[in-house]
Amino acid sequence: MSKLPKITGRDMRGVMAYPPTPALPGAERVDAVDTVDLDETERMIRNLINGGVDAIALNGTLGEMATLTLEEWKAYAACVAETVRSVDEDFPVFIGATTLNTRDTVSRMKYLADLGITGTLLGRPMWGEMVAPVMERFYRDVATAVPELAIVVYDNTAAFRGIIPRRVYKTLVELPQVVAVKYAGGASVGFRYHNDMAHTGTSFPLMSIETDWYPAWEMYGEELVGMAWSSTTAMGPGPVLELRDALQQGRMEDARWLTERLRWAHEPFLVGQDFMEFAKYNIPLEKIRVNGAGYLNVGKCRPPYTEDLVPQEHVTTTDEHVKRYLQIRTEIEQRFGKRTPKQALSQV
Repeated sequence: MSKLPKITGRDMRGVMAYPPTPALPGAERVDAVDTVDLDETERMIRNLINGGVDAIALNGTLGEMATLTLEEWKAYAACVAETVRSVDEDFPVFIGATTLNTRDTVSRMKYLADLGITGTLLGRPMWGEMVAPVMERFYRDVATAVPELAIVVYDNTAAFRGIIPRRVYKTLVELPQVVAVKYAGGASVGFRYHNDMAHTGTSFPLMSIETDWYPAWEMYGEELVGMAWSSTTAMGPGPVLELRDALQQGRMEDARWLTERLRWAHEPFLVGQDFMEFAKYNIPLEKIRVNGAGYLNVGKCRPPYTEDLVPQEHVTTTDEHVKRYLQIRTEIEQRFGKRTPKQALSQV
């Protein structure tokens, strides 16, 4: 019998953090080599785990999977694996392995499995838009090739040129390797989310972003939506973890208040105003806000998606978003205090 992942979809509960890939000075140069800041990578992973997040996913869009060389990606993955082993060898980490074809993806997945990584954050080839039968075969093929690696499916309508069709969700349910879906691409808790969930049920969570988590939880309950994804945690995970605690403890009025404050903080950020425009500048805008918040020092973006080509108006609204997020961190600390290390507002 083939070896299966050590976790299942029912194990996925809490907050999955999505931080950037830290970069050394000069990473924005075309002739740069070995751009990953491994010292900051180790600090980042330790801080997020000790700060209380429940899982970490790396090398998606914000994680610059598209702009790392193979050598950089391997060095980064190895550093993450070593750090996790030193902190908590059972902590769930998912490292991206998305490429433009199945064979390269399988090769990267095997490398992750050899490192002992829990799983992979996996989009799909996007040079040609995948129709449903091709998508189904792709996920079956990679799961069969590396059966011991868990898969968090990366659903991003902009990056991967369309939605995951409903019939594909039926296939994903049949694969024990699939433990969650990062439900993204501008979708919120609405008709598509509801209808897709009708096919997945309790097999694995369709993870909403943290600002949609409370309404999803109210509608469907923890068994269906027990985990959320959050790149905002890279700005300091405290507010998002307070929301998690409130939901898990049944403090729904606190959860509603926290959601309102998080949405207020996100209001200026481009992602909530025009997702397709945001998708053009996703990587630099995310790095601008993470560096601005001061919890992590993730450096500059790698070419071609560099900060210098972002319209100033988008930078200005991102700066306002950062100011609001720092403000609500203070508000939340005043309202809830610091109860336990896992519930504390993580500061560095």
